[in-house]
Amino acid sequence: MLDGYGAAKAILEDAESLRSLLHSLPREMGMHTTCDPVVVSVGPNNHKDPGGLSGFVLIAESHLSFHTFPARGFITIDIYTCRNDLNVDSVVARLVKAFQIADFETFVQPRGQRYPARNLEDSSVVALP
Repeated sequence: MLDGYGAAKAILEDAESLRSLLHSLPREMGMHTTCDPVVVSVGPNNHKDPGGLSGFVLIAESHLSFHTFPARGFITIDIYTCRNDLNVDSVVARLVKAFQIADFETFVQPRGQRYPARNLEDSSVVALP
């Protein structure tokens, strides 16, 4: 997960650029899209949420999503995957550059640490170390 502060307003409100990023980023990370990216405009919901764009793309390895807040220069991005070999530093650098983010916080939660080595119908199911 990445929370970006001081991002470029023009980029945060450019739906076509965001759609293009959701199309290209999975491939750059060695992942596979399973549908076309979706980007929608979301109006203001309350004082804390002045509105922006939300985007999503399903990938075979899970999904990528973002929510932009152009009026605040803020973006939050989730890359949800069980691929624990993802080069996080490279992906963060790509996103910081793409959105011209001035400052950011990241949170990495490894997924599927005990993913079974075999299918359930196989009686010799063993959890990976």
